[in-house]
Amino acid sequence: MNTINPEIVRDHVRTRYGEIAENGGGCCASIAASCCGSDKNYDQQLGYATAEIASVPEGSNLGLGCGNPIAIASVRSGETVLDLGSGAGFDCFLAARQLGGTGRVIGVDMTPAMIAKARANAKRGDYANVEFRLGEIEALPIADNSVNLVISNCVVNLSPEKPRVFHEAFRVLKAGGRLAIADVVATRPLPESIRTQLNAVGACVGGAALIDDLKAMLKETGFARVEILTRDETRSLIRQWMEDESAGDFVVSAFITAYKL
Repeated sequence: MNTINPEIVRDHVRTRYGEIAENGGGCCASIAASCCGSDKNYDQQLGYATAEIASVPEGSNLGLGCGNPIAIASVRSGETVLDLGSGAGFDCFLAARQLGGTGRVIGVDMTPAMIAKARANAKRGDYANVEFRLGEIEALPIADNSVNLVISNCVVNLSPEKPRVFHEAFRVLKAGGRLAIADVVATRPLPESIRTQLNAVGACVGGAALIDDLKAMLKETGFARVEILTRDETRSLIRQWMEDESAGDFVVSAFITAYKL
């Protein structure tokens, strides 16, 4: 099976999302005006309430998600929440809102421009219990057994080394901790024309893993009670992410939950 060198993928993703941060928005597909995030109802279709969208600092929602992980996270008072690929801070700020001034939220992103944007947003919104750290999700700058909840939104699919991501998430979670992410998954094998195209990977399509493969990765890592719930209604949104609208035939957004017992 032909694959792309992991470092080439990381460099492409870092550059692409750095441009999105500097241009003030976009979506998984591109920084062009026609991308998925340009739909004014896009966030509502992903499951965000109007009040949630209005509650965060301006500029923190870049239209980059494929679901609302906060909706399945059951954030509890006093918890430490970690967001993998936190972007400009949108989901971090929503998690902090649910914490109500207790606990803490840590966002990790490998793109310097995103970290700078997120930190500025946190300062603007006076989020004292939210911090952002520069790092790769395959090598988290987080201590062992220090996190209650790991969230992520349309980011794990971008990693060329997904087992490492799950191993890192498991490492930093406390016993009894949980994973609650929204991501893009493949419902059938991707054609090589999509899987080996950098732009397709950067568009949150080319790097999507098959559902059974993801379940196997999570279980081999040590996670229990693994559940992947696909959301077929998102296929129409995904068709907007690439010029090749057939992407929606192969991938779909899903909610992924798992526990460290």
